[in-house]
Amino acid sequence: MTRCNESFKRVLDVEGSEFEYYPVSQVPGTDRLPYALTVLVENALRCVEGESAALDCVQRIVDAGLAGVPGEEIEFSPSRVLFQDFTGVPVFVDFAVMREACAQIGGDPARINPQIPCDLVIDHSVIADEAGSTSAIDRNMELEFQRNAERYRFLKWAQDSFRNVRIVPPGSGICHQLNIEKFAQIAMVRDAEGNVCDASDVCGCDATSRPVAYFDTLVGTDSHTPTANGIGVLGWGVGGIEAEAAALGQPITTLVPRVVGVRLTGELSGSVSAMDVALRFAQMLRSRGVVGCFVECFGSGLDSLSATQRACISNMTPEYGSTCTLFPVDGRTLDFFRMTGRSDRQVALVEAYAKAQGLWHDAGAERVYSEVIELDLSQVSASMSGPSRPHDRFDLSDAKERFEALRLERGLSSDERSVVTIDGVRHELAHGAVAIAAITSCTTAADPRMMLAAGLAARNAERAGLKPQPWVKCVFAPGSHAGTEILDRAGLLGSLRSVGFFNCGYGCMSCIGNSGPIKPEMHEVCDRIELASVLSGNRNFEGRISPDVSQNYLMQPAAVIVYAIAGTVDFDFESEPLGVDLKGNSVFARDLMPSAEELDELVERFVTAQAYSEGAVGMFEGTRAWRSLDVSPSSVFSWDGESTYVRRPPYFDGMGADPAPSEAPCCARVLAKLGDFITTDHISPAGSIAAGSPAALYLESHGVKSADFNTLGARRGNHEVMMRGTFANVKLMNELAAGRKGGWSLDFSDGRVKPLFDVSESYRSSCVPSIVVAGKMYGSGSSRDWAAKGPMLLGVRAVIAESFERIHRSNLVGMGVLPLQFAEGQNAETLGLTGEESYTVAPVDFSNGLPEPRVVSVSARRDDGCEVLFDAIVRVDTPTEGRYMQHGGILQYVLRSLASK
Repeated sequence: MTRCNESFKRVLDVEGSEFEYYPVSQVPGTDRLPYALTVLVENALRCVEGESAALDCVQRIVDAGLAGVPGEEIEFSPSRVLFQDFTGVPVFVDFAVMREACAQIGGDPARINPQIPCDLVIDHSVIADEAGSTSAIDRNMELEFQRNAERYRFLKWAQDSFRNVRIVPPGSGICHQLNIEKFAQIAMVRDAEGNVCDASDVCGCDATSRPVAYFDTLVGTDSHTPTANGIGVLGWGVGGIEAEAAALGQPITTLVPRVVGVRLTGELSGSVSAMDVALRFAQMLRSRGVVGCFVECFGSGLDSLSATQRACISNMTPEYGSTCTLFPVDGRTLDFFRMTGRSDRQVALVEAYAKAQGLWHDAGAERVYSEVIELDLSQVSASMSGPSRPHDRFDLSDAKERFEALRLERGLSSDERSVVTIDGVRHELAHGAVAIAAITSCTTAADPRMMLAAGLAARNAERAGLKPQPWVKCVFAPGSHAGTEILDRAGLLGSLRSVGFFNCGYGCMSCIGNSGPIKPEMHEVCDRIELASVLSGNRNFEGRISPDVSQNYLMQPAAVIVYAIAGTVDFDFESEPLGVDLKGNSVFARDLMPSAEELDELVERFVTAQAYSEGAVGMFEGTRAWRSLDVSPSSVFSWDGESTYVRRPPYFDGMGADPAPSEAPCCARVLAKLGDFITTDHISPAGSIAAGSPAALYLESHGVKSADFNTLGARRGNHEVMMRGTFANVKLMNELAAGRKGGWSLDFSDGRVKPLFDVSESYRSSCVPSIVVAGKMYGSGSSRDWAAKGPMLLGVRAVIAESFERIHRSNLVGMGVLPLQFAEGQNAETLGLTGEESYTVAPVDFSNGLPEPRVVSVSARRDDGCEVLFDAIVRVDTPTEGRYMQHGGILQYVLRSLASK
């Protein structure tokens, strides 16, 4: 093991065993820092190379933290990386091609290997093709393997061919739930040889063999990686390209963040759930403006929240734009660790380490925050949000009123009706009819209290003789086998089935758009009335859940069951009955929702260590289909030229050992002119591949039948498909597309509106660079690296926007795409920009790291010769990012760095 920054080390005694560690208390002022910055201080003391450089980095953290302001650039080296398969496949594809490129420029391909533990969970590929039957889970998994065998074979090769890689096969659960139930450690341990190990596996008997204890931290290629913040593990979502660099041992550079504190008091009442708190957080913190900040929670209210309730709240972090939402460690955290099978020695280490390092919750401590927001948990009410943004929260009791306001806003007639005939019965439906009701997602599935509440609501509905309306597709996707084990032990799985919620498979499903087809009769009317979905997830962006659904609402799982029975979101929770029971009495929503006392009893009886232990059996073994995948490890991957899933990407083609001079866009054309809140779903959708689209035509040309298209998310290992799917969201409104929604644009070379991919090819053939012009919060939503990779491969050289979402801006830099931000108070509208101009950006020099100049001149010239000149801020925020831009992207920078050693 490399001995680093030795003078900072001290010895920590844990029940007679000695561990070396890097105490933050040796740095003055750290006792008043927010918990999250304490973790960053330890990381710098341990990981920044050279004691002087480490102390400089630490001082930047302390100075900014005690001043309550953002600070200068620091390095952060996560302890591990978490992947899901949609984003993980392209990462390992990149690793495979990097090995080839490394050899081509004179390096050792063996250096291209993860240096820290990497866990990949296959959870994004299963689709609810079948629902509402006992055969649903088996049939969906069968179809999953039929569609994804190529991808899964590649992932199995990656596990066998790269060090420090662990793959969780399909059918095991959702990555964030498995992360908190099994992977997260809070305090990690390396033995004297530098190997990561469990606290139970090391002795620490003498000074030469003492293991090193350090904070468990992570980055993940999914926006909802902050779920682990709920159990005291600092981590956040990054793009796949940044995760690749971290896995290869490169530190992540970031500015010291502003830290916002949320003081929690009181406790939740009645049937109010952690999901209701999470939606309140999204609304409250989005309005306060915490984009790019760290958020952390403290106060007496923590005592009333379980670890999984905290994880639910932290899971919603990306929906208000902050980097993390950290909860400190306390007795509730240790209870969860014991419950989920962590060893007694690991629990003892976590307690001792958290107390020694200041991560243990101390309600009386005076910590410095840039601001403190107060939230009394007793004032949180049962909530939902929608129809297209998680922070648009409202009380369940106001749902009918909010729907009416939306109907008027969208000009939807209250008299509009469409008739569907299902099983021989005619039903007259109006706007707001529920097409999909899904109990799904890492947000709620990880909290057994909410899942038990759903089971009790189903039981109460069953006893009253109520069922979902026949036009509703009911999806149930648990987050781990422990979740279903708990429901089964409580005798509630049968009740869920009785109201149509059969297990469809273990994965994200509806929350990422894998709802499968809605009922054919509903598809026929989706253009005549606005259909709705209700789900217990974290994302409800337009077009995400289903292309046939116009309104998407987030809520706790029990409320999903209520809406499935109501069959419409045009429904008053308080006054309208859901139906009549077997005795003819009216049944209201409140009659289905369980009491807090009933839930307390079930949690006490059935949420046990034995249930979690049983649920984890065979997690890494997989099904017979997984075990039958025959692969052999090798240093270089053998690309299959006929594959439509895994293809060799062109990122390193023609790359030399030294970077070529960068050139700013000159006479560039606008490929897409977009509005506010363009999400990564709009830029790089993960859902189905539309017939007749460029991606569909490509697959058909390679012999793929439409039934086997799979989803864009599943095809992320094939850059040819992903390029053609960029900006192809069916709900995208490109102002250059003459009113056509979806992946269309105007080709200025001939004046015709064409598929956007065809326009990009036209510009490429004429050597014309392209740009994107957008409004506020460009790239919000999932941490999707293809939302940066796709535009780069289409020839986009710069994005000019009013503001950027944090991760997406970083991803653009990582792919060498220049992010430019309009000056304060300016945007395309105020400058009179239509997107029909040709744009020239003045040169930007990155040779010294930070861009020179920081504010660059942009010329937009109209065809009549008139010119609009304006300034734009170069959003390359750190010297390291500048080096990435100089090299053409982070992958090129890392590859050259490794090859030169």
